[in-house]
Amino acid sequence: MNRFCFVIHPTSLDDVARYEPGAVGKGEPIIRKILEWMPPYVAAHITGVQAPDGREIEGWFVSAPLLPEQMLTLPREEVFARIGRAIELGVERGAQIAGLGAFSGIVGDGGVTIASRSPIPVTTGNTLTIATGVESLFRGAAAMDIVPKQATAVVLGATGSIGAACLTLIAERVGRVIMVAPNATRLAAFHERVAPQLPVPSSWTTDVAAAVAQGDLILTAAASTRTLIEPEDLRSGAVVCELSLPHTIAPRVVEQRPDVLVIEGGTLRMPGRPRWERVREPGREFRLGISPGTALACMSETMVLALEGRFESYTLGRGIARERVVEMWQMAQRCGFTLADMRCFDRSIGEDQVKAIRRAAALGAL
Repeated sequence: MNRFCFVIHPTSLDDVARYEPGAVGKGEPIIRKILEWMPPYVAAHITGVQAPDGREIEGWFVSAPLLPEQMLTLPREEVFARIGRAIELGVERGAQIAGLGAFSGIVGDGGVTIASRSPIPVTTGNTLTIATGVESLFRGAAAMDIVPKQATAVVLGATGSIGAACLTLIAERVGRVIMVAPNATRLAAFHERVAPQLPVPSSWTTDVAAAVAQGDLILTAAASTRTLIEPEDLRSGAVVCELSLPHTIAPRVVEQRPDVLVIEGGTLRMPGRPRWERVREPGREFRLGISPGTALACMSETMVLALEGRFESYTLGRGIARERVVEMWQMAQRCGFTLADMRCFDRSIGEDQVKAIRRAAALGAL
């Protein structure tokens, strides 16, 4: 049986309490200080992930317990060492490939340095995240009766590795694209390089609100620790697909905009009968704050590579070719991974809710 490990870390204080029940009730300053010295540990044992043809894998979630802002502000070598030790814990349990979750795949050079120091291949999982995000966005468009070729798409984080690849794939299916990123110089240069290769008109801006106000289809792939999209920014009937962790969409968007469909785009349903069991508390389920039986696309990529026996650093660095995205999506489907049901902020979105959003959007258009 092939084996993998996947590096996790809390993306919010809520995650700290979810991963470590003993943290409940402790103040934020205390939690942050504890995380600074807390060593990596094996958090969960994953079993039961089985492809339709019977191939099965086993894995572990290994925690490098730092919050996103700590990953970005602590000395880089200290962060690399923490992530490296987490991978070593997986190797000690037989892992043949390691995945980097959330900011552990962003810090520094997109996993390149970590992979160079790892005894096993490493992947960030961004390739499958891209495929899943794009497929989820257009599923949302279909649910809202949006005709893609008549739509304006907005990509937040367009200059990042995930955003840039999503932009290319989205542009093949819509009428116009708007690129958004915080660094004007970098964004302008990116647009100048990419725009001639796109099949549709494009523009760029650093003004998130101005871009979002024009968008029918919005995908967020920004590596940010702050909220970027507010309720008043969105046009009626828009679809917003969130790939960012932590969330860059304000929770009050869902509360105050019943005419907008907000979905989390980076989640897949795993094949087989997967079980995530806490290592420190045998018999208890490990929860990541997502629906049972599902996994984030980044960790799903690691599982797919393990099922396929592709022990290689599949996704590293900043550039991800379209062909790799297509190949990874085909491998994931072959292994039995499918898009998870639509969700937003840990809540399922059923057909009745989608119909209500369409009705509210129709009234808003009057």
